Amino acid sequence: MTVMVSREALAAAVAERHRRTRERKIGTYYPDTGPLRRELYPKHLKFFEAGSRYRERMMMAANRVGKTEGVGGYELVLHLTGEYPSWWTGRRFNRPIKAWAAGDTGKTVRDILQEKILGPLGDMGTGLIPKTSIVKVMNKAGIADAVEIIMVKHVHGGVSRLTLKSYDQRREAFQGTEQDVILLDEEPPLDVYTECLMRTMTNNGLVMLTFTPLMGMSEVVLSFLPGGKMSDVDPEIDESSSKFSVMASWDDVPHLTESSKKQLLESIPPFQRDSRSRGIPQLGSGAIYPVQESEIIVPDFAIPKHWPRGFALDVGWNRTAAIWGAHDRDSDTIYLYSEHYRSHAEPAVHAEAIKGRGKWIPGCIDPAARGRSQRDGEQLMQQYVDLGLPLTTAINAKEAGIYNVWQRLSYGKMKIFKSLSNWLAEFRLYRRDEKGQVVKVNDHLMDCTRYLSMSASEIMITEPFKKDEDEEGSVVRPGGHAWMS
Repeated sequence: MTVMVSREALAAAVAERHRRTRERKIGTYYPDTGPLRRELYPKHLKFFEAGSRYRERMMMAANRVGKTEGVGGYELVLHLTGEYPSWWTGRRFNRPIKAWAAGDTGKTVRDILQEKILGPLGDMGTGLIPKTSIVKVMNKAGIADAVEIIMVKHVHGGVSRLTLKSYDQRREAFQGTEQDVILLDEEPPLDVYTECLMRTMTNNGLVMLTFTPLMGMSEVVLSFLPGGKMSDVDPEIDESSSKFSVMASWDDVPHLTESSKKQLLESIPPFQRDSRSRGIPQLGSGAIYPVQESEIIVPDFAIPKHWPRGFALDVGWNRTAAIWGAHDRDSDTIYLYSEHYRSHAEPAVHAEAIKGRGKWIPGCIDPAARGRSQRDGEQLMQQYVDLGLPLTTAINAKEAGIYNVWQRLSYGKMKIFKSLSNWLAEFRLYRRDEKGQVVKVNDHLMDCTRYLSMSASEIMITEPFKKDEDEEGSVVRPGGHAWMS
């Protein structure tokens, strides 16, 4: 039997479906299938999942990747309502919660956070909180059309309470009662962040930060980046830490086309491009090498045989580091292509790892190693020479070396292989303090880089080849000089 459906009934059904979608927007996020399916948002999913293990989470994200609405706002509303999707692997609350959401100013909170959570003025219930879940809304005094408190129905019974705040209310506004969840949309001042931690400490609550890192390596950012490393890409991060960080770029989301990314990039000032397109902290005023990462990083490639190579070594018990470089003489460009980065190991361990990159590659070492020892009063440099490393002392003119590296980086004459994660981590942190002094923390590979840059012309050679051995067993190497085998 054929059932006839009138046009009126069909129109009514379509209208009802549209209404439900508008008033239950949160249900449209992260579908199983389609061009915007969930699996195409790996950084967003990492952030959610980390909530089951970490109390503090930070997403440093490019503009337009959905950090406010699709990450922070989305998770916040799940906790307020208790309506978790079946795929959810993050933290769950099976009771009503108390929560804060905050941004820079009262007006930006109203225009951004409030609208995304509630919907635009006159159409509340079309934001992330389903209309049927909104119990009560209380306005904020002093700011037109601003909301301060939102009461939300929880599926397990009872009502969750969300309070909207702003950093311009200062630290005192963030004192008070315990909270279960705090969303900080845009990077907060350190004192505000500290208060938020206090408010969530006793009940093991969650603090979420979602922002584009335009303030550089601030104290808040640095607290999440031990040694300049990110939790989601660096396995060395201590699993016992309460902090998790993830960086999301335009390439981590499917909803931005290549043409839209190109247009967006052209509209961004050069000094903000890494921050706004990749989520990398903008260079701070104290950065020693004010060069965008995107300008110096290159994909790894096989080093041509005819390129001279060398390495630089910085030694110590707490950290021994080495960096390898190859010189493209045609373009006068040095490519840093390999690194060694290890702590608490004897010289023999480091020496074997270094020789594994090529026993023939000559190196230079921190001149201080001539007078330092790890034990027994022996000179470290001599220990490494005795272990088979062809070493000379490096040129250690600090400011001249820094200037030399800066020139190469800024003029495109030094490039960094993408795989050098430890070098990049140190590069992000390498800065001067308020007195203009180099901050001597996590700078081992930075020291190696200036050693190598200053000594490259003296130590770099091409790989020796056995052509004519003389009577004394020396091997003629390219350039006509003898290199003892």
